[in-house]
This record gives sequence, C-alpha cells and structure tokens, in this order.
Amino acid sequence: MTVQTEGRVRRSMLFVPGANAAMISNAFIYMADAIMFDLEDSVALREKDSARLLVFHALQHPRYRQVETIVRVNGLDSPFGIADLEAVVSAGVDIVRLPKTDCAQDVLDMECEIERIELRCGREVGSTGMLAAVESARGITQANDIALASKRLIGIALGAEDYVRDLRTERSAEGIELLFARSAILQAARAAGIAAFDTVYSDAANESGFIQEATLIKQLGFDGKSLINPRQIELLHHIYAPTRAQCDQARQIIEAAEAAEREGSGVVSLNGKMVDSPVIARAQLLLQRAQLSGIREE
Repeated sequence: MTVQTEGRVRRSMLFVPGANAAMISNAFIYMADAIMFDLEDSVALREKDSARLLVFHALQHPRYRQVETIVRVNGLDSPFGIADLEAVVSAGVDIVRLPKTDCAQDVLDMECEIERIELRCGREVGSTGMLAAVESARGITQANDIALASKRLIGIALGAEDYVRDLRTERSAEGIELLFARSAILQAARAAGIAAFDTVYSDAANESGFIQEATLIKQLGFDGKSLINPRQIELLHHIYAPTRAQCDQARQIIEAAEAAEREGSGVVSLNGKMVDSPVIARAQLLLQRAQLSGIREE
C-alpha cells in the first residue's frame, strides 16, 4: 500500500510544540488542514521524553483522528529519533516529517525504520506517509533525488532558518535569498509528482508581511505552507481560494472545450479567442481548487 493523497488539501500545516500540553489539548479547534506536532527544534533536551509521551497520547485522541496529523521527529542520528518513531508510528500518525534531509539515503533510512515499526505494531505496511524537510545547501542540491526516494513521500518542504544560516546570510522581507531553494524544491516535487510546502513565516505579528510571502509562494506554485501562528490559517486559506470571477471564467473555458468536443472540432474558442490545452488544464485545476478550498470574493 502507498499513502493516499488524492484530493487532500494541505494549504496549512500548523506546528504545535510537543512539550506544550495546553496547545496540544486544543490545537484541533483552529481548523488547519494538518496539525504538525514537533518533537525536534521546539523541544528542549530535558523535555524530549515527556513531549514524546504527550504527542503519543494526543495522536490517539478521537478529535485528532478527524484531522491529518504530522509529527516532526528528531533525526535518526540523535538519541531520540528511534524512540520518537516507535511512539508516533504505533500511535497511528498519518505522516512523519523528516528533519534536515540532506540526501535520498536519509529518506530510505527513515523508511526502513518506519516499515519495521509498522510490522511490529500491526499497522498496514506503507500506511505511514513521509514528508522530507530540506534545510541545507546540500539538501537543495539533492532535491530531485530526495523527492524520488520513496513512494511514501507525500511532499518535500523547505526549512528556511537552517538553510539561510548554511548560506551565511539571513532572511529578508523580500525573500530573495530563498528564491533558488524554493524553485529547486518546487521543480523537484512536481517532477516526482508530489507536493511542495513552504517554510514558516516567523514574524507572527507582521500580518502584511505574511500575506506578501504567502501570496508569493502561492504564485510560485506551492501547495501550502508550514505555520506557527493559528491566526495565519484563515489568511492563508483566503489567499489559496480562487475568486468568483476566476471560477466563472474557468467554467466558461470548460464549457467551450466540451462544446468543441461534442461538435468534433479540434479547435476550442471563447469570445473569439483560441483556447489551447494548457489553458483548459489550468481551468480544470482551478475548479478543483475551488471545490476543495472554497471561493472568495474579490
């Protein structure tokens, strides 16, 4: 079995610190597309074991069975990685997020451990998805191989903070330092037929800055974005929803294509203009997005 992702919307993936019991207790109320419990960077060393136990129990709560769950585990090269995997896979997590993925072998090593745990605890082999986070210059150069490494991969994600440190620079409002990495991840994901997810916007109080960045990554083609602030969820969903005017135009294009097919014509025209197959495909995609994400007014 491979992980089923058809029709799944992952515009928003809300990070929830694994040691924050209060946030874990009610994160499902925020209506993010996915809840992403974090056992790695947001958890202090002295809290690793207690955080793992909190997340283990949360994954089995009925309310978290109704939303897609992701857990960012510690790396296999750390003292906590195997214990994290044992806990979250046996608890029924939907997707494991791999931190600091530098090469395809990192994906294969994690896949091997996940399959071992699935067999041991009775989960269907292949039912646990994987999401590879690329956070280094080396990882960006290996993005194509990473994206193709496993059928379990539902997508690859950019981790910007470690990446810009690796570049010996810092993040800017314009995000010019991330353009190459974003493009590399997006191209690799699309070539592999999986999703691409953008990094978090860490300035939680800067709503206009968040909207600017989210609009950019949506225009680039990203499927969604990791978030650290619940207030960003509604803003992001609004950006991803097509407008009513866009939907009306898309329906006209589809209707024109269907009419041409009924008439046996190889030429599709609308309002006196030729409509080629890429335009029709985009119209179909936009209507699918509207069905999944809703419609917004201008």
